Amino acid sequence: MKLLNTFLIGATVAISSPAASPTFTVDASRPAGKVSPTLYGLMTEEINHSYDGGLYAELIQNRAFLDNAAKPVHWSLVKGDNSAATIALDSANAFNDKLTTSLRLTVTQADKKHSAGVANDGYWGIPVQPKTTYRASIIAKADSNFSGPLTIAIVSDDGKKVYAAGKISGLAADWKKFEVTLKTGRAMPTTKAHFVITMHQPGTVWLGLVSLFPPTWNGQPNGFRKDLLQMLADLKPKFLRFPGGNYVEGDTVETRFDWKKTIGPIEERHGHPCPWGYRSTDGLGLLEFLNWCEDMKAEPLLAVYAGYSLKGMHVNPGAELEPFVQDALDEIEYVTGDTNTKWGAKRAKDGHPAPFPLHYVEIGNEDWFDKSKSYSARFAQFADAIKAKYPQLKTISTIGNDQPENMRVSSRKPDMTDEHYYRSADEFLRMSPGYAKKYDRSGPEIFVGEWAAYETPFVPWDRRSQKEPPTPNLKAALGDAAFMAAMERNSDLIKMQCYAPLLVNVNPGGRQWRPNLIGYDALSAYGSPSYYAIQMFSRNVGDEIIATASTETAIQGCATRDSQTGEVFLKLVNPQTNAVSLNLEIKGVHALASKGSAIILAGNPDDSNSITQPKRVVPVTKMLRGVKPGFTYEMPPASIVVLKLETHP
Repeated sequence: MKLLNTFLIGATVAISSPAASPTFTVDASRPAGKVSPTLYGLMTEEINHSYDGGLYAELIQNRAFLDNAAKPVHWSLVKGDNSAATIALDSANAFNDKLTTSLRLTVTQADKKHSAGVANDGYWGIPVQPKTTYRASIIAKADSNFSGPLTIAIVSDDGKKVYAAGKISGLAADWKKFEVTLKTGRAMPTTKAHFVITMHQPGTVWLGLVSLFPPTWNGQPNGFRKDLLQMLADLKPKFLRFPGGNYVEGDTVETRFDWKKTIGPIEERHGHPCPWGYRSTDGLGLLEFLNWCEDMKAEPLLAVYAGYSLKGMHVNPGAELEPFVQDALDEIEYVTGDTNTKWGAKRAKDGHPAPFPLHYVEIGNEDWFDKSKSYSARFAQFADAIKAKYPQLKTISTIGNDQPENMRVSSRKPDMTDEHYYRSADEFLRMSPGYAKKYDRSGPEIFVGEWAAYETPFVPWDRRSQKEPPTPNLKAALGDAAFMAAMERNSDLIKMQCYAPLLVNVNPGGRQWRPNLIGYDALSAYGSPSYYAIQMFSRNVGDEIIATASTETAIQGCATRDSQTGEVFLKLVNPQTNAVSLNLEIKGVHALASKGSAIILAGNPDDSNSITQPKRVVPVTKMLRGVKPGFTYEMPPASIVVLKLETHP
C-alpha cells in the first residue's frame, strides 16, 4: 500500500503575528555542516518472526520437517471416518544431506469420497486473498504401488470450503520436484485456513520439502511479502544493516549466520536455530538480503561474524580465528566480486551477475558482551585482512561511545563505531539536546545501529513488557523524533542510523521484544506512530545542516536545506500536552515563499495503532499561508511537525 495516501492534503494552518516567546530560530546564513547522504536506513534481524512468518513470503511453517526432531510440528493428519492413515518423521529417507528428514504419509484406507493426508497450519494461518494465484513446490517420492495423484489445496479450518486446489501425479521411487499453481476465486480475506495434501487411494508418500508462496514483490521467486516491502520502501532508506543483530552471532559458533549455507536453491538450505527461540529456514539468505537492498534502492551494510556468540563462546584471535576471517573475505567477494572471482561467479550462478555496491562492513555485533575482552584483537585481525584486500571499505567497530572507554577498540582506529540506545521516551527528550556535542569530530564516524524509545516505566527486556502492545504509542514516537532531530543536527558525524527492531508478528507467541516499528499478521500490516515519525523525517531532509537555537520552550528540533532548490525542512517536536504558540525566526534567507506545507503527527500521547486500528495515528499534511522570516506557528499538543519552506534567491 502507498502510505502517502494516509496524508490529508489541502487543509490550511493559521499563522498569527510574531510572539515574544517561546522562540525557535533557524540561521540559514551559512551551512553548519553536510547532512550524511546515508543518514536514514533500516536494521534487520530474525526476531519476532521478522523473516519466517514475516517479510519472507513463505507460507508453510516447518516446510522441511526440521523444526522438531521428535514430531512434525505444524503438520497434522487429515482423514475422515472411512479413511485411515499415519504420519511420521523419517530420517532414513532424506532428500539430501541438507534436508535430512522427510515426512512419511502412509494411507491404508481411502477412496475418492474419503481421502486422507496431511495439513499445515502456516504461520498463524494460511492467508486467503480473493482472485489470487499461489505457487506450491513439493519434493516427493512414493512407494512402488502409488504414482498419484495428490490433491493440493487451501482449505478453510472447518473443512467446509476449498479456496483453491490442484493435482500432481507421476510420483516414483526417486525424489522429484513438482510445481503447481493454486488460484482462489471470490472469497473474503481470511487467515482461518490451512494447506492440505491428500491421497484418494492407499499408498506411502514421502515429502522432502513443501513450499507455498503468494504473489511476491516484483514476482521474485523465493521473494518478499508485497505489503511489508512496500512499507519499508516507503521510508526511502539509504542502507540496510543485515543480517543482525544477534542473528549474525547466534547463540553458539555453530548456530551463527553461516552465509555459505544460505545461498543456492532452497532445497540446499538446512536452516539453523536463531537466538530468539525458533528455527530459521535460511530462505532469506545472503542473496535475498542483497536483492532486498536493491528493491529499496538502498545499499547493503554488511555485518560479518567476528568470533563471538551470545552464550559466551568466542574464537581466540590468531590461527583459530583465521578461517572466520577468510569466510568474511569470501562473503565480501560474493557481494562485490566480478564474475571472474570464485564467489562473484557463484553469485552470478545464483542469479545476480552484477556486483552489489558496498562501502561499510561491521565486524561482529555488540561485542561489549564478550567477557574474554578479546574484541580489540579480533577486530584488528578482521580489519587488517579486509583493508589489505578491500582498502576502499570502511570497517565498523561494534563498541562505540555509548560504552565505557576501556571497552572500546584500542588496537586499531575504526573508521566508524556503532552505538545502541534503548531509552525511555523521557530519557531521549532529556539527552537529545546535548547529544554528540562533546564528540571528537576528528574521531571515528558514528553509526547508531540500534535505537528505539519505549513508553513504559520498565525496560523492554523486563518480563512485564510481554503484556504490552507489540508496537509503541505516540509518546514513544515523540522521544524517537527528538532523538532523530539530534542525530540530524549532528549528521556531519552521525553518518548512519536505524531503528530496531523493525518488524513484529503480532500473533500470540509471535514476538520476543517490544517496541517494534511495524506490526502484522498473516493478512495485513500497520505502521506504529514511530514508523510515521521516521517516514516524515527520512522523506524530508536536505543536504545542508542549518544551525538552530531555541529559547523559553521545551520544543526540540532541527533544520536542513536542499542546496539545489533552497527548500528548508524544519522539524519540530512538542512533547507537552498543551499547544505552544512558537515564534519562528528564519534568518539568512533572501526571501521566503508565502506558502509552505506542514506535515503533522499529533494526538493523545497514549494513542497508538494496531492490527485492528491501523490508522488511528497517521500524519496529515496542511498548507501554510503567510510565511515570512518571523511568524508564529501553533504547535499542537503532543506533536511532531515537519515544515517545508520554499526560499527565493
